[in-house]
Amino acid sequence: MSDHIYKKIELVGSSPDSIEKAVENALVRAATTIRNMRWFEVVETRGHIEEGKLSHWQVTIQVGFTLDE
Repeated sequence: MSDHIYKKIELVGSSPDSIEKAVENALVRAATTIRNMRWFEVVETRGHIEEGKLSHWQVTIQVGFTLDE
């Protein structure tokens, strides 16, 4: 196993559909500018309520990626 150095960033994704979709939205968008993403960790989950009903999910994740050689 080779040695790896990772950098972590924090992202917030959102979706009206689900927690999973909020995570996916954050990762898909990040992939357009960040290379070598390897893992993520959900650190916070929130929901928005409108008229007494859940209307939107917001998820904070930390994403780890390897640095270029």
